[in-house]
Amino acid sequence: MGQLSLRNVIKSFGQYDVVKNVSLDVEDGEFVVFVGPSGCGKSTLLRMIAGLEHTTEGDIVIDGLRVNDLPPVRRGIAMVFQSYALYPHMSVFENIAFPLRVERAPEAVIREKVGAAARILHLEERLTQKPGMLSGGQRQRVAIGRAIVREPKIFLFDEPLSNLDAALRTDMRIELTRLHRQLGSTMIYVTHDQVEAMTMADRIVVLGAGDIAQVGSPLELYHKPDNTFVAGFIGNPRMNMLPVRCVGVEAGGVVVEFRGQRALIPVTPQPGLEGAALTLGVRPEHVRPGAVGVVLPILPSVVERLGQQTIAHATVEGVEGSFCLILPGGAAIEVDRSMEAGFEAADCHLFTVDGRALPRLGTLAELARG
Repeated sequence: MGQLSLRNVIKSFGQYDVVKNVSLDVEDGEFVVFVGPSGCGKSTLLRMIAGLEHTTEGDIVIDGLRVNDLPPVRRGIAMVFQSYALYPHMSVFENIAFPLRVERAPEAVIREKVGAAARILHLEERLTQKPGMLSGGQRQRVAIGRAIVREPKIFLFDEPLSNLDAALRTDMRIELTRLHRQLGSTMIYVTHDQVEAMTMADRIVVLGAGDIAQVGSPLELYHKPDNTFVAGFIGNPRMNMLPVRCVGVEAGGVVVEFRGQRALIPVTPQPGLEGAALTLGVRPEHVRPGAVGVVLPILPSVVERLGQQTIAHATVEGVEGSFCLILPGGAAIEVDRSMEAGFEAADCHLFTVDGRALPRLGTLAELARG
């Protein structure tokens, strides 16, 4: 079993709360990713679960047992660090076997468990080598193997791929996803990279300034963000935000006005909205060149040609920040050449002045089907 419950957990350094009253349940066998910007408290929260940081308030419960006062070795967890933390003078075999030797496991057990971990991680041919002879991805696999042989209830990963190059990160993402499926263990993974979160997680926990902003599946967070923070963090490039005003409320949603144009946004109406300033959000992939739907003039300032697609960053007069479009790879778009772009109301999100999302009346796919 590998169930984890965080109950009103707080971590303070002096008078500053780094983690603020976090409550969360992680089911046995789940792959949960903590994601958020630097300084949001995700690594601190992971270290509290591991027992490497003291919990100021609240309870950490693993399989029904409160573990706040237990040392890391008795919590049934294994942690994989960003820095690998391998012993350079030891072979791969001995690095993987180290926790078993600390526990004084019999030699036959050590060889069996190290051999099994090496087969899972494709390290059989590397067992006699030293870490300095390995690539970054192989070293990270050795660190994971050292965690596997402990047979923990919960695996904890603290940004384990951040030291790897882009190609290796992609490969290791795939390997970790396969490893989770093969072991069926509970895994909690910390990253600031929302691509890692979207591709690996069963559920994502988005953290901001020590609080949980939203918890959900990758697609749930993408299609139904609870607030502007999640909407702007999940998705790459980030969601475009435009200032609009509510001019009416109907059964089918909220009517907003943007520069003389009106659009019915399919969100749940709420009392007191009429006349209010709101924020309209639209993802870059839903913006198209030309006079389609809600139209605005843009001035491209940067055009990124990626082959399969083109990403254009543009300015919109009177709107702060960059306005982004994702277009086909061969799209005819030029820097500093004004053009029109548009989007449909059905693809939009709507947020109140304090950043809360107005609940959609259906998913984008449901709305597209009519």
